[in-house]
Amino acid sequence: MVARLVLVLGDQLSTSLSALKAADKARDVVVMAEVAAEASYVRHHPKKIALIFAAMRKFAATLEKDGWDIRYTQLDDMENAGSIVGELLRRATQTGASKVIATEPGEWRLIQELEQAPLGIDILQDDRFIASHGEFERWADGRKALRMEYFYRDMRRKTGLLMEGDKPAGDKWNFDHDNRKPAPGDVAGAGPLVFAPDDTVKDVLALVEARFGENFGDLHPFEFATTRAQALKALAHFVKHALPRFGDYQDAMLSAKPYLYHAVISPYINIGLLDPLEVCQAVEDAWKAGDVPINAAEGFIRQIIGWREYVRGIYFLEGPDYTSRNVLGHDRALPAFYWGAETRMNCLSHAVDQTRAHAYAHHIQRLMVTGNFALLAGVSPTAVHEWYLEVYADAFEWVEAPNTVGMSQFADGGIIASKPYVSSGAYINRMSDYCKGCAYKVAVKTGEDACPFNLLYWHFLDRHRDRFKNNARTGNMYRTWDRMDEDRRETVLRDAESWLAKLDAGEVV
Repeated sequence: MVARLVLVLGDQLSTSLSALKAADKARDVVVMAEVAAEASYVRHHPKKIALIFAAMRKFAATLEKDGWDIRYTQLDDMENAGSIVGELLRRATQTGASKVIATEPGEWRLIQELEQAPLGIDILQDDRFIASHGEFERWADGRKALRMEYFYRDMRRKTGLLMEGDKPAGDKWNFDHDNRKPAPGDVAGAGPLVFAPDDTVKDVLALVEARFGENFGDLHPFEFATTRAQALKALAHFVKHALPRFGDYQDAMLSAKPYLYHAVISPYINIGLLDPLEVCQAVEDAWKAGDVPINAAEGFIRQIIGWREYVRGIYFLEGPDYTSRNVLGHDRALPAFYWGAETRMNCLSHAVDQTRAHAYAHHIQRLMVTGNFALLAGVSPTAVHEWYLEVYADAFEWVEAPNTVGMSQFADGGIIASKPYVSSGAYINRMSDYCKGCAYKVAVKTGEDACPFNLLYWHFLDRHRDRFKNNARTGNMYRTWDRMDEDRRETVLRDAESWLAKLDAGEVV
């Protein structure tokens, strides 16, 4: 019988992958390939490329040791076809196979490429997620608003996580009220577990430096886990050393502490080295043992079985055009300081510097610093989406696009967010130490020394008044704006326009 090809992508590094489970180890051939098309459809952070390639090579070795016939193509292989479909066609010619088994990719772009390939490709459901597409569609059907909180409760019931019979542990579904403490004076612990590059990783780093060294981002030092065993150690390290205080300070930001108490395991979950349920079960076990408070355990589990599953559901429910949504009509170019150019805004400078160094920033840095500024300034949501997809190691379109287009930029018109996530400088000042070292003054509301977030906040609300004035969650801010003296309102808007004009002119702002 002619062998089938079994496609394994760089974010599908799980032995429980549906394509592998459906295959016959005795006769089918596993195809894995580092291809230019996937490495360069956006200018990915070098650390992201290195993480995926190194983890792919080690996963291929694991499968081969387990008895699979592996056809692996490295990026610099002279016969490399340059794309996933090209590699499938090349391997089909070599093996005589005419059928392919694949687990559904996490990006519409690649799904469509596979569907159009001149091969018989059976695309299977990615059952590493808790909610199938059908399950999410049934949940969403007929609802006026697709709010994550109610979906999350269904996922709690389905998994049994933090449940006591039919009731949530602690008699509350959500302990987020306890998870908003400002930055602590000191952070115990050195952050996530790091791993020294072995020979395989060093080979990949040399390749990435040669091919992608001009991309935004620092390749060295490279400290990510690249095997499942390492990822499990990173998870255990987080649960023991950081999770107990994760809940309290998950929204806080400190200039000298990029990680605080965050896990930094999302890259490992998103490429398949860790299973989301096993991560949540480890967290629940720590709570049951009395080692972790419930607000920390619940807050973390909500990010995985609530938010992560929810945004995937939205991405596939809304379809391939989701990334082009732009209901607010924003079209400003992405400012140069997102790529490391000089800026006087200390919060933006730190968030971008941290992103360049680590291919990482936590959710509040993404939402309320880089995302908040882009929304206030009217930056094109497509440009913002592409930037996030490029610069973060955990960014794959199924998870990144809804977070950016929907939650951060409100470009989907409120499918995900019930209000735009905008704030003045006061929020950033409360949750970080960024404002202390800034050239602008967060307490100043107008004039050249005013924090740009203060000016742009009111400018944003004013220019989108028709859309948001009747929103239950923003209406109070319009009442505050309307109570201001007319001369002051005019000064704020004039100063905001002046500041934006300097931004557009390429001046250092």
